[in-house]
Amino acid sequence: MIQCMKFDPKLGVHRTEDMGFRYDKDVFGPQPELRRLDDIRRSLRDPECTGPDPVYSIVMDVGRNADRDELKRRMLLFGVVTYASGRLGDEPVRSQGHVHAIAPHCGWSTPEIFEVWEGEAIIYAQERASYDPGCCVVIRAVAGQKVVVPPGWAHCVINADPETRMTFGAWCDRQYGFLYDDIRARGGLAWFPLLDAQHNIHWEPNPRYSSSKLAVREPRPYPELGLSSAPLYEQFVKNPESVQWVANPGRLCAVWDKFEP
Repeated sequence: MIQCMKFDPKLGVHRTEDMGFRYDKDVFGPQPELRRLDDIRRSLRDPECTGPDPVYSIVMDVGRNADRDELKRRMLLFGVVTYASGRLGDEPVRSQGHVHAIAPHCGWSTPEIFEVWEGEAIIYAQERASYDPGCCVVIRAVAGQKVVVPPGWAHCVINADPETRMTFGAWCDRQYGFLYDDIRARGGLAWFPLLDAQHNIHWEPNPRYSSSKLAVREPRPYPELGLSSAPLYEQFVKNPESVQWVANPGRLCAVWDKFEP
């Protein structure tokens, strides 16, 4: 059974009832990878909690057949992720959090653009994965909205509504790699999202980090990055250069110095 999305990403990738994906005939993509609860326990507030399993499924490197060679040439990669409904103990369904490894082809820990396709997502990001996390930001986004996480920031994605599934697409670098060690060593990121009985999310600091403030914001348009109102993949089709900074962030090195999501 194919689930209808409230937002049309203009790509031809469809989430199925079993948390898999179906591709239109002119679209390529792999079989999904499943992230199990045991894979993320070390970054949860309660590592012994129960919850949906798998927590989420992910397909990395999807696109239209006509774009395959251009995506490889530009070192760009598009991924799609769907999250289960429910909760992980007192927390909403979420990823464990990571920092992007330095991509060999460009020498940067590369940025990422998220676009919510279905449901509500929270993108949490902190400036550093070290004891002092620096700036900590929460952005809640609904279908059709975009959020950018800059180079080097630790981040995770959260399903904001435990009663529904959530799906998003994202542009990332083709030589992506995820670094988990610093986050796992502190039992998670600097702030934990906690659900109350009414499904409202509250934030609790992780005592293994130094004191920090948490900024809660709405998504913004990112004019400094040249993002348009078009769906993310469609923007690439119309103008591939417009998202090339994802794989070559050095093009915008002056922007990243003071950039916040």
